[in-house]
Amino acid sequence: MIKTWFITGAASGLGREIARAALASGDKAILTDRDPAGAAEVIAAYPDRAEALQLDVTNISQITAVVEEVLQRHGAIDVLVNTAGRGHVGSVEDTPMKDLRSLMELIFFGPVALIQAVLPGMRTRRSGAIVNVSSQAGQMSVPGMSAYSAGKFALEGLSIALSHEVDPLGIKVLVPQPGPMRTNFSGPAISQSSYHPDYEPTVGTLHAHIEETTGYEKGDPTKIAKAILAVLEATDTPFRLPFVSSCLDTLMQSAEQTREERVKWEATSRGVEFAD
Repeated sequence: MIKTWFITGAASGLGREIARAALASGDKAILTDRDPAGAAEVIAAYPDRAEALQLDVTNISQITAVVEEVLQRHGAIDVLVNTAGRGHVGSVEDTPMKDLRSLMELIFFGPVALIQAVLPGMRTRRSGAIVNVSSQAGQMSVPGMSAYSAGKFALEGLSIALSHEVDPLGIKVLVPQPGPMRTNFSGPAISQSSYHPDYEPTVGTLHAHIEETTGYEKGDPTKIAKAILAVLEATDTPFRLPFVSSCLDTLMQSAEQTREERVKWEATSRGVEFAD
């Protein structure tokens, strides 16, 4: 069966590679982006099964209109991929509230609005998949990454509940957690706020790390996109799936540290209950 994919942030990076992979498999793809010009090469390669649409995922009314348009012309959206996003580096103290709200609109509220727009059709058909692209930062955080992590933590928390709600309806939820990828994420797709000099040993370290590693990231977005398609086809599709060795290793280490801390303080956790 030919599926219709609806992909945000598809004019570049991982979103564009997911579109390529879906089209190469014989499916149709709707590539959406605030500026869809970057999708031109993909559209030219698959003119009969691919199209690009302008979509700002922070504009809820536009989301409703675009989804309705796609449903009218294609009949269904079988796979929603929420990829649109950007990063932000800054200390908690110094990140302006307007920047934090803007980021949350992009990487949390926009995806939620899209999920709400496509779910009625998926629920009626008792089939479909929702892919909420997260990050290593969606399950752990580091100094300087607070705003971005807050949005991805929120998306993952919502996705956990969503997966339990829609699994009995035949709908899959996948949360890919890519580590460093060789895309434009560490360049034009990341914003920064100034920070107090006291945070130089912590937040400053992240700034330096990004500058040193940009262009040398290990993650291949083409391979990650193909892997996402493969795991969606599996009968035992995982809920979360880290990509890139450094991401997997860091998340496993973090989980072990959490386990050790809970065991150490287990008596305190259990010692606050009524005796009866």
